Amino acid sequence: MKQKLFFAVVLVCSVVVLNFFLIRLAPGDPAMTLAGQAGGADAETLEEIRRTYGLDRPLAEQFFVYAGKILTGDLGTSYYFNLPVSGLILERLFPTLLLVLSSLVISVGLGTFLGVLAARNPRGPLSYIVTAVALGGYSVPTFWLGQMLILAFAWYVPIFPVDGMAGLRVRGGLNQIVDVAWHLVLPALTLGVAFMAQYSRVSRAAMLEVLDSDYIRTARAKGASEPAVLFVHGLRNAILPVITLVGLQLGQILSGAVLVETVFNWPGLGRLALDSILRRDYPTILGILLASAVVVVVINLATEAIYRSADPRLRSGGRH
Repeated sequence: MKQKLFFAVVLVCSVVVLNFFLIRLAPGDPAMTLAGQAGGADAETLEEIRRTYGLDRPLAEQFFVYAGKILTGDLGTSYYFNLPVSGLILERLFPTLLLVLSSLVISVGLGTFLGVLAARNPRGPLSYIVTAVALGGYSVPTFWLGQMLILAFAWYVPIFPVDGMAGLRVRGGLNQIVDVAWHLVLPALTLGVAFMAQYSRVSRAAMLEVLDSDYIRTARAKGASEPAVLFVHGLRNAILPVITLVGLQLGQILSGAVLVETVFNWPGLGRLALDSILRRDYPTILGILLASAVVVVVINLATEAIYRSADPRLRSGGRH
């Protein structure tokens, strides 16, 4: 475990270095953006802005100043909002985590359930329907699916809200929780459907292998019901590849959240990242990328711990 923590720290440090220099190599000048917002972009104004934010210093010096602040927990100050980046990230972190975790529940839960049903009779019509629906959901672009859901359930049949995270008139208590959950339905469904296909395919393949095992035949011979065979005896071992896939896909889900938050005006890190990129807000972009990397690393470590808990061979020190 200590070795894995060491490599996790090395990975995060590498992300810090690469992000800093790649952002600086991207086209665009923050001084020009800030000067345009201030109403003028003459040479004197640009020079003053660069001096204020340290953009006139050599790139190596800028990096060491930035790295020194990171070590003290200071992510810098946003060029655009003129607020601490750490505060901006903490403010937007909960909406993003809520969206990502909700979509994970949908994609993993529904995908695994459909995969188990498809594995029960792999040549039956239900298996083909599940495969077609799953592949269709995987092939559809996320932003297009979000717009179609908005048209279907907010325009033609106005059931769900599509703008923001909560209504302006709802404040506090159970009503606010219900209102946030109601706003969450379409964004979480949009993001969850995009990844449901992979979980259904992986769980189907794993269940097909498990259902051919001797202990499954023994459970059936002892009179165990079919739901118990599938979801108690079979899924307990078939779930291991799904757990692995969750850790591998987290980065993709976070990147997909950027599109979903933009479509539904969801006030999370993805929307903040897009706005910061358009405004050349370097400190905010770097802070979001660093926070995302840390979240991915932590959840991958947690996924491995869950995998070890779920697999008795690893708990006992065995090898695959």
